[in-house]
Amino acid sequence: MKHSFHKVSWEEKEFRKKNETENSVYHVTRPSKSCLKECFRALCCKGPPPARPEYDLVCIGLTGSGKTSLLSKLCSESPDNIVSTTGFSIKAVPFQNAILNVKELGGADNIRKYWSRYYQGSQGVIFVLDSASSEDDLETARNELHSALQHPQLCTLPFLILANHQDKPAARSVQEQLPR
Repeated sequence: MKHSFHKVSWEEKEFRKKNETENSVYHVTRPSKSCLKECFRALCCKGPPPARPEYDLVCIGLTGSGKTSLLSKLCSESPDNIVSTTGFSIKAVPFQNAILNVKELGGADNIRKYWSRYYQGSQGVIFVLDSASSEDDLETARNELHSALQHPQLCTLPFLILANHQDKPAARSVQEQLPR
């Protein structure tokens, strides 16, 4: 049985009103499948949004360098109650044309030895450096950066080295922080 809509004129409506009785039976027709498809397509189906490419990154740096704060800021999260990452966390950072899946690895001494276990599949590296840290911490950061740059799974990947905490009075210039 094929169902369709038809336009009812004003005169026909008036005629129906005059001739209605208590036992009137109304016949309701259903729209055709093609009509439903067209309406559905017009209302909400301009096609799925184009897929945004996803990139897997690893974010490393010593404790307190600002890795968690950086990712919270990129994800538009509140900077209140930020706690250093113990172990690792994963955040999807959405941009207009891509999504960055960032594995943030904790920077404590007892965790850094496990960093390399999380490198596989990474397509880029973010190394966050506290530019206001002590000489000893800066030397440790240099050693960790050198180690990451030479790691077989990372040595061919793009690196972003972020000198964080530049707003602090004790912050060093970029030249003072570059690997030797």
